[in-house]
Amino acid sequence: MKFICWTLLIISGATVSRSEQYKVVGAADPVFAVAGEDVILPCSVKPNISVVDMRVEWSRSDLRDRNTDQIQSYRGRTKLNHQELQRGNASVKLSSVRVSDEGRYTCFIQSKSWNDDATIDFIVETVGRPPVITVDGFDHSGGLHLQCESEGWYPEPDLEWLDSEGVRLSSETSETHRNTDGFGVKNTIIVYHSGKIHCRVKLKHHMLETLIDTSSNMFNLWRTAAILVSVIVVLSGFTGILIAVFVHKYREHNLLQTENRRIKHELDELLQSQKTPKVSHVRRYISDVGPTFREERLAIRDGAKRSRPGKDTGLPSGKPYRGQSHVGLPEGNHSIWASSPVQGQTNWAYTQVLDLAPDASAASGCRRMQEELHRVRRYGELN
Repeated sequence: MKFICWTLLIISGATVSRSEQYKVVGAADPVFAVAGEDVILPCSVKPNISVVDMRVEWSRSDLRDRNTDQIQSYRGRTKLNHQELQRGNASVKLSSVRVSDEGRYTCFIQSKSWNDDATIDFIVETVGRPPVITVDGFDHSGGLHLQCESEGWYPEPDLEWLDSEGVRLSSETSETHRNTDGFGVKNTIIVYHSGKIHCRVKLKHHMLETLIDTSSNMFNLWRTAAILVSVIVVLSGFTGILIAVFVHKYREHNLLQTENRRIKHELDELLQSQKTPKVSHVRRYISDVGPTFREERLAIRDGAKRSRPGKDTGLPSGKPYRGQSHVGLPEGNHSIWASSPVQGQTNWAYTQVLDLAPDASAASGCRRMQEELHRVRRYGELN
């Protein structure tokens, strides 16, 4: 099967008259070049014979399935040395090498009596940026974490760590990625001793290296920092425990106070229910009792034990009145009322009515009423 290939360069001439057999020789190993440089792809005839009058054709067979625009990229970048053609050297010079130039090339030489070709593998390398070493700190075991990173390589490079004696060190993690700029690599190691550490990124024919000196001061500083951090952690934990205990005790204290207030309130209610009537409503007012009330009050003060005032007193009729103040207990035992003259007021009395709950004690209600009436001595005390 005949491959459709792109022809790089064709030189045609007369055919040699001799029928002697010749051989086209290329490169035994792949040809390497760095992007941006110039490269010579070797091709010659053995035994040496001038190929000026022969057909010389350079082609790249791996472009048969590629876009034809890539073919145009070779124009103006290829050149044969005509002086070398007389000595049988048909090598081609390719200028300003690109990564896209990488591939397999064929050198074909033909005369009327014979023809032959040779294949050359061409590899383009792109040297990336110098590797950068960064210190990522110490781990819990005291190991120093170092990271080395480099970008812009082609093809994918190798990254290795070396100690001061050139011994390769085992890495902890390794990452490789590719973008429009080429390949990028990243690698980390952990070292436990001071000394010089090398990070080396290399291709087959190119290499870049960076050095870092891990002095003993770095490890001593870490040990000091580790001790300080440990002390801080312990103190922080102890402080946290104290705060937790304090908060717990404070909450317990608040709960106890709340419970004490509740119990005290219940006890007060219980004691109050034993001493005083269950009052559901209290009414106080000033009433104009008139002269009749004054006469009744004088009669009681002059030694009358009890009195039953009529309607003219301004007080409801009912059970007896006692003392200088009048306390009344109407039938049904649901209300207690009382009246007392107001000091400085001739025709006025202070009246208070207590509406009792059905199960309240009337006697205790009367005692409470009398105690309150004793405290009422002037008009201002009614507020």
